Amino acid sequence: MFLRRRLSTRPGRVGSALSVLTATALLASGCGGMSDTGTQAASDAGKDCKSKTKVRVVLQWVAQAQFAGYYAAKDKGFYDAECLDVTIQEGGVNIVPQQVLSSGNAEFAVSHVTKTMVTREQGADLVNIGQVFQRGAYLQVAWADSGIKTLADLKGKKVGSWGYGNELVLYAAMRGAGVDPTKDTQIIQQPFDMSLLLKREVDAAQAKTYNEYAQLLETKNPKTGQLYQPSDFTAISLQDAGYTSLEDGIYSRGDWLKDQANQETAVKFLKATYRGWGYCRDDLKGCVDTVLAHGSALGTGHQTWMLSEVNKLVWPSPKGVGAMDQAAWDQTIDIAVKAGVLKQKPDSDAYRTDLSDRAREELKSSGVDVIGSSYKPESVTITEGGK
Repeated sequence: MFLRRRLSTRPGRVGSALSVLTATALLASGCGGMSDTGTQAASDAGKDCKSKTKVRVVLQWVAQAQFAGYYAAKDKGFYDAECLDVTIQEGGVNIVPQQVLSSGNAEFAVSHVTKTMVTREQGADLVNIGQVFQRGAYLQVAWADSGIKTLADLKGKKVGSWGYGNELVLYAAMRGAGVDPTKDTQIIQQPFDMSLLLKREVDAAQAKTYNEYAQLLETKNPKTGQLYQPSDFTAISLQDAGYTSLEDGIYSRGDWLKDQANQETAVKFLKATYRGWGYCRDDLKGCVDTVLAHGSALGTGHQTWMLSEVNKLVWPSPKGVGAMDQAAWDQTIDIAVKAGVLKQKPDSDAYRTDLSDRAREELKSSGVDVIGSSYKPESVTITEGGK
């Protein structure tokens, strides 16, 4: 049975399941499908390649467990096994994966559906070829004593937002609650941490379940000398508010994919990447170590939290890892259009499923678990500073 922690359906409050994270965060445990033997077999297979195809994938941000599956696929030899020489390019404030991809400086990019479709509407031929994250993770977090319990309560408040496309779903959710972010609130440019909220320089701050929310719980309350608790905050889940929007997916360029050889390369890339995510599902500690080896500035504790939360966005995947759920796509696009983020729905070429389907079928035929139905979390202690 899959035990997925959910945020409360009660407006704006962290539910009882999340509240138990006062001391712990849920973490995925091993569940078969990507053993050390399989890893060795992948490495051995790579030795048979007469040549390797060089490709680049650009991430949305710097090295962290959000992208663990890509790093695992590289370090565990899954890309090598597919005769691919993959360069993983980190993202950053000034590195927008959609732009890097559309300019031809990468063959693949990791990005959210909404902001990628905005770029597509502007003329870039970007195509979703694999939807890794099946669930959303957006939060808007306020102090429990702020009086903010719902999105409607943000009216007249100072609202932190990262920008760079991350505000799109937030704005849609706010407008749905009757709050015009450009007229009814003061939007504050927020750094990619929770410092403004902790210093009470904003009334609510943007966060992801797998990153910034953990930063709060890893921080010591100066009044008590103990770590902050979930009860100290109000966490408004955009997902519980009805604004689930598909996040990290894999994109390529439509013109590049017209070449049959490139389609074959894409299938190989997806196949190896999905194996990487399977490895991270089945070996949390090993996968965290892999991420840390790539120079992450975040500590072991924080990366363990992050990977446990990210795995919940991926697993279980009832239709198979990377499968596009039509209803989830339609909801994501509908939210964006109604909010004025997109002028109209993208055409049917905005995503394709055939490449991902082939990748999964090839994995299944070799005995790899692409669904993760036996995925089970375990408890992990939250540490000060995420160390």
